[in-house]
Amino acid sequence: MLTKIELLNHTFKSPILVASGTFGYGDEVAGLIDVNQLGGIITKSVTLEPREGNAPPRIAETSAGMLNSIGLANLGVEKYCHTKLPQLNKLETKVIINIAGFGIDDYVKTLQILENHDGNHAGYEINISCPNVKSGGMQFGVDAVMTESLTSEMRKHTNKLLILKLSPNVTKIEDIAMAAEAGGADMISAINTVVGMGINIHNRKPVLNTVFGGLSGPAIKPIALANVHKIYKAVSVPIIGIGGISTAEDVIEFIMAGADLVQVGTSNFKDPSIGLKITKGLEPLCKTLEVTNIHDLKGTLEYY
Repeated sequence: MLTKIELLNHTFKSPILVASGTFGYGDEVAGLIDVNQLGGIITKSVTLEPREGNAPPRIAETSAGMLNSIGLANLGVEKYCHTKLPQLNKLETKVIINIAGFGIDDYVKTLQILENHDGNHAGYEINISCPNVKSGGMQFGVDAVMTESLTSEMRKHTNKLLILKLSPNVTKIEDIAMAAEAGGADMISAINTVVGMGINIHNRKPVLNTVFGGLSGPAIKPIALANVHKIYKAVSVPIIGIGGISTAEDVIEFIMAGADLVQVGTSNFKDPSIGLKITKGLEPLCKTLEVTNIHDLKGTLEYY
């Protein structure tokens, strides 16, 4: 297949993964689409303890995407292991579990609990970049030293894929990426949402209860491409590109910028089958671009 990816001793059916927080825990949409045809599923963030998340309103549509301030609402790792892992184990695609936390101990304990259960998941995406909780992950996402320390500590507790998800809301994302690589990360995911806000002029209130939230969707694609390319030039580990992807052409742009895989996020809310539709569009596009495998396009961006 033109779109099959061999990466770090794993075979991905396609470069298309679905992003954390946009596809539930991965099992809810099984009746709507054949999730096994996806390259992989990144499940909704899980934390050590259950979280109700932020008070509503916590989602708002924008002209080119959406704002969200969910606040890592989830059922907690113990319930996740007992109710979600058995269902995820039945899937025939790569499953990657997104972990969030509020301190190194939180992250490590959550990881250890997951490791102690019989999961078939390929690895973990570590969310150090959530912009809509009042404490926690974001402090790691903006500090290279803390990023390396967290990554190094988590590396000790798993042989599965360890993927660090980075924020664009930093001075120099390359520094954070290099710190994650130095700490033992297998891959880098980039980018998480951009800080944004909206205002309802009729009640003079922000559209989100938390005032600020994470902007995602087509509006952030140029920002995401730029950050992926910066990271590509700074590290040697594979990169998963995220941000505003809704077409096969978008995927090719990210791969040319240096990504190995991509995640489709906000578009899933409009059409849960969008990942499969994009995948179908990739093969004819690869033939047009005269490559035998989509990965041949990685980093082929040419400067003027």
